Amino acid sequence: MPAPELPPPQSSLPEAASQFGERVLAAVVAHARDVKAAIGPVSAPPVPASSSSSFSLAATPSLPAAPSLPVAPSLPVVPAPSVPAAEAPRPAAGPGSALRGPSGLGTAGLRLTLREEPPTPAPGTGAGEGTPVPGLYHHPLPEPDPVRVEEVSRRIKSWALDEVSLYPDDWEEEFDGFSVGRYMVGCHPDAPSIDHLMLATRLMVAENAVDDCYCEDHGGSPDGLGERLLLAHTALDHLHTTEEYQPQWAKSLHSDAPRRAYRSAMEYFVRAASPSQADRFRHDMARLHMGYLAEAAWAQMDHVPEVWEYLAMRQFNNFRPCPTITDTVGGYELPADLHAHPAMQKVIALAGNATTIVNDLYSYTKELNTPGRHLNLPVVIAEREGLSDRAAYLKAIEVHNDLMHAFEREAAALTADCPVPQVQRFLRGVAAWVDGNHHWHQSNTYRYSLPDFW
Repeated sequence: MPAPELPPPQSSLPEAASQFGERVLAAVVAHARDVKAAIGPVSAPPVPASSSSSFSLAATPSLPAAPSLPVAPSLPVVPAPSVPAAEAPRPAAGPGSALRGPSGLGTAGLRLTLREEPPTPAPGTGAGEGTPVPGLYHHPLPEPDPVRVEEVSRRIKSWALDEVSLYPDDWEEEFDGFSVGRYMVGCHPDAPSIDHLMLATRLMVAENAVDDCYCEDHGGSPDGLGERLLLAHTALDHLHTTEEYQPQWAKSLHSDAPRRAYRSAMEYFVRAASPSQADRFRHDMARLHMGYLAEAAWAQMDHVPEVWEYLAMRQFNNFRPCPTITDTVGGYELPADLHAHPAMQKVIALAGNATTIVNDLYSYTKELNTPGRHLNLPVVIAEREGLSDRAAYLKAIEVHNDLMHAFEREAAALTADCPVPQVQRFLRGVAAWVDGNHHWHQSNTYRYSLPDFW
């Protein structure tokens, strides 16, 4: 029997969505304490199944239908048994309170006070295998909940094989070695259910299929990449055309593995997300695809960009689409105006930039052992600033640490300026994603090893 449909996450700050800008933000802050009292014990009413967020694909050949998710209440969320019980978020009393950091569900990954030295994992914390990059500023985490990891891993492999025929048999070991279940469980500690975790997991796997098959390891090429990305993007952002040509487009969404994965993962996502959250994700995926194209252009020209140009590309070709959906995966919604506010956008950008440099550092030796020249931050610094490979790698660590410190400073300032429950929870979710992303890279010894620079 199918599970009841999950309505789009409901904002408990409807006044925040009415206008955009500083005036709205100021009004929300002024009434934050009243809002907290109003929303604390109340769950959002269910939305009828005819909500405008429903997703259909006219004239699309049938694939197994995406099951509906169980209804997830708005704050406070009652998590699965394996997740610590939620504590209602408290508005910060002032800058000093904010700098001590919020408490409650999902706060383990968010520390809004800056550390002078990178922390060292304590014995017995279950930090997993692998060695962190020496000198890299990060927050050690325990191993993700193994029960959730096992179930997410089982479901994502079933989806990849049975629903979208994502990979051939000889890719199975690589798929398993990616450990996407550990990745997503570690990055979303406040997800109220496995179904919510699967929203992020399918999208992550689909994004990697596009990267591998269009850009990188498995037949990817800069030649013709723009066309492939544009057509794949229509699986996320539908083509609206004439009745004569609509069926041809719909059929094309099943023509290769990346498009099948995008189509299916997005169909699941929009059933759980509000229209605003779905459009936010489409926007960030367009950013990602634009970054792919810049990198491809440099490859075609055999050009090594300046360091600042590379970092500009990495602000688009990065992990941003993943933490930006943390509220959907958590079963609530950060109102659109608060998500779009420049201060929030800066925090999200810094988080995406820092987590992507983590990937540059951990994948450095992996990329050196593959054909051709792969651009990453250490390679670009070495080429453009005339440094040795070791010196360039160490400088890339400094760049990452500067980005992390900036992320935490901006998150602390925003927490102090806007003591609204959804804002604080969203910032905790982004910080948890940052920490989970590092933990996965550090512990995934199947994919990554460190250079011999120490």
